[in-house]
Amino acid sequence: MIVHCCHCRLCQRQNGSAFAVNALLEADRVTLLQGEVVEITVPSPSGKNQRIARCSKCQVALWSNYLVLYGGIGELVRFVRVGTLDDPGKMPPDVHIHTSSKQPWVVLPPDALVFEEYYGTKEVWSDESLERRAELSALVRKK
Repeated sequence: MIVHCCHCRLCQRQNGSAFAVNALLEADRVTLLQGEVVEITVPSPSGKNQRIARCSKCQVALWSNYLVLYGGIGELVRFVRVGTLDDPGKMPPDVHIHTSSKQPWVVLPPDALVFEEYYGTKEVWSDESLERRAELSALVRKK
C-alpha cells in the first residue's frame, strides 16, 4: 500500500541502523516461504507497541504488526522489512517519517516526501492504497 522509511530512534535501535524501510502490505498477501518466525513485542513511537516477527534461526526482523493501527486493522497489515526481499531496490520509500530524529549524515533526495513526525494518511496515500485500507477496515467492522 505504501513504503515508509522511518527515522525514529526506536527503529534505529531495533534495527541497528539509521532507519527502517517498511512496505505496508495486507497480511494475506505476505507468504513465509520457509522456516518459522518468533514474535516479540517492542515499543513504538506511538506508545502502542508493535510485534516483530523474526526468523527463528538468524533473528532477522521480517515484518511487524502494530497492535493498534488505523482503526483496528493492525493485525491485518504487515510492515515488511524491505531489505529482506529478494529485490529491495524495487521498493524505494514513498515517504520518510520521523525525520526530526534522522541521523545528521543521512541525506534525503531533494524530491523526497518528508515529515518530521508522522502524517495524515489521506494526504500521502494513493487512492488505490486508501481503497485497500478501506477494505481492511470493512473486514474489521464485520467482526
